Amino acid sequence: MTEPIPPGTDALAGDPEVAALLAAELDRQRTTVQLIASENFTSPAVLAASASVLTNKYSEGYPGRRYYGGNVYADQVEDLARHRAASLFGAEHANVQPHSGASANLAAYLALVEPGDTILAMRLDQGGHLTHGSPVSITGKTYRFVSYGVTPAAEDGSGERIDLDHVRDLARAERPRLIVAGTTAYSRIIDPRPFREIADEVGARFMFDAAHPAGLIAAGVHPSPVGVADVVTLTTHKTLRGPRGGAILCREELAKAIDGAVFPGLQGGPLEHVIAAKAVAFGEAARPEFKAYAGQILRNAVALAASLAGEGFRLVAGGTENHTVLVDLRAFDPELTGKQAQEVLDRAGITCNRNQIPDDPRSPFVTSGLRLGTPAETTAGMGEAEMGEIGSLIARVLSSRDDEAAIAEVREQVRTLCAKFDPYPAPLPGAPVAGTLGSR
Repeated sequence: MTEPIPPGTDALAGDPEVAALLAAELDRQRTTVQLIASENFTSPAVLAASASVLTNKYSEGYPGRRYYGGNVYADQVEDLARHRAASLFGAEHANVQPHSGASANLAAYLALVEPGDTILAMRLDQGGHLTHGSPVSITGKTYRFVSYGVTPAAEDGSGERIDLDHVRDLARAERPRLIVAGTTAYSRIIDPRPFREIADEVGARFMFDAAHPAGLIAAGVHPSPVGVADVVTLTTHKTLRGPRGGAILCREELAKAIDGAVFPGLQGGPLEHVIAAKAVAFGEAARPEFKAYAGQILRNAVALAASLAGEGFRLVAGGTENHTVLVDLRAFDPELTGKQAQEVLDRAGITCNRNQIPDDPRSPFVTSGLRLGTPAETTAGMGEAEMGEIGSLIARVLSSRDDEAAIAEVREQVRTLCAKFDPYPAPLPGAPVAGTLGSR
């Protein structure tokens, strides 16, 4: 066994290869603009809990019903996380063990329907997620998914909204056992009430996948599906600004089925160190300053969208009402693909992801669009003025994508901008990837 490392020293001093890679990643995060809608900067408290000694503890089962001894403190941590999650969202029951949003979705399906049953959910190329029935996902191989989409694009920006008439018609025709709302690339508010009405009409259960807007829901700036849907799944690392992981909220009547689906149905031992970090994140999200943060996310998204529209980009659905801006590149440059745009923006220090747009003629690997999000840079302290500047930089890079000098110049502008909004300006001793979070 190695000798204990004295407090205050670099815990990775004995492994310079890993230390160097982590330091490089920290530098990347601090000197580039982070516009991936599913990412955020966690607080030092979340980082500390994630790296805690709970990583050593095996805790199969649930508090008070473990299959291993020595869980007195793990039980208290998980109970705290469950209580905070239920309180934050106003839910009757919370399961905080899912390792990811995908795990949470699969557990919900396992609890609510049988293999081969019909589930109504959103198409992947219209904004849905892989776990909403994609044929390459285990969900599409296990259940019979029927997919709905969005209305056609309209010149006035009123199109590309979820087509509720189509949802209702499909539900009446297919009689699904479960209807799923929620998306991974959709820039408008999703009202859960019409889905509830449709589900009740056809005798279906209703699940809301809140992976993306969970933090906005917690802050009260997005309609809450809790109490409307039978089950709500979510991730803790996007707008909620916690560790990477998932959670499930449900009515008390479904608690036993949901818990059994997570363990032993799908997972073994939970990651109690991540659950401790989830507890921290739920506590942070209950504070008044988090509501202010969520409101700023929305204002920043609107500002970024307006800047991009002014540069000649077409905004899918005509704009945004949440943290996401979905951009159709073809109006800006018909030859420019999402893959090309993502790669050249990466070289310029602007991190985002290519994404299909509704009725995209290009493949999911190439795409005609970009998905941009404002949670991370809002955490770092950026506001509407910086979003306007970033929109202009994006246009400059993409219009000069074969000009390496222009790309290098933008990279320096990005570096200068990010230096004013460092998410981790003072790394903590002994924790090279942690620090004091910047302006919130």
